[in-house]
Amino acid sequence: MSDSEDELTAGYRRFRAEHWPTARAEYETLATKGQKPHTLIVACSDSRADPALIFDAKPGELFVVRNVANLVPPYEPDGKLHGVSAALEFGVKVLGVKRIVVMGHAHCGGVNAMINGAPEIVADFVAPWIAQGAPVVQHVAETVAPDQLERAAEEAIVRLSIRNLRTFPWIAEREAKGELQLSGLHFGIAEGALTALTDKPRFEPLD
Repeated sequence: MSDSEDELTAGYRRFRAEHWPTARAEYETLATKGQKPHTLIVACSDSRADPALIFDAKPGELFVVRNVANLVPPYEPDGKLHGVSAALEFGVKVLGVKRIVVMGHAHCGGVNAMINGAPEIVADFVAPWIAQGAPVVQHVAETVAPDQLERAAEEAIVRLSIRNLRTFPWIAEREAKGELQLSGLHFGIAEGALTALTDKPRFEPLD
């Protein structure tokens, strides 16, 4: 057994011994009545920025979609494989979430690859995936100082994903009716703090 398998098994045993006894009834209710999350979160796959931990969420509260650089592609119902779009459709149309949050984070490898180029070893999938954000990041690079580029680019990708969310007609319609709220956040890993997208040029500390 590998070290990672040992860690997973140990974590599972802690879950069963320490968490499961008090959470069992809650899980049984979720199993029989189904899930009703209030929020859909689009987050990065980065292991350092876990939405469930950051928001201290209980099972059933968050419907989480994670991918490299927390990107939302534009609406494109062409019959091809669209994992993020499928999750959005399910979360909004079937689960009826009331809020969609796009959460970026500090030191994002995907955004860094948009700035500096993706390594050749990830040319099959990562490179074309992050290419959708490259024009936005290039524009940011032309407008901010080099020492501000990383953070500004991470915020710009959150804004891009929010804009792309509004290309989905059933998201835009619900937002216009006040039935769905869209929010953008950025998580500072070292500080453990969230900043939020507002009408100001840069993200502001979350109240």
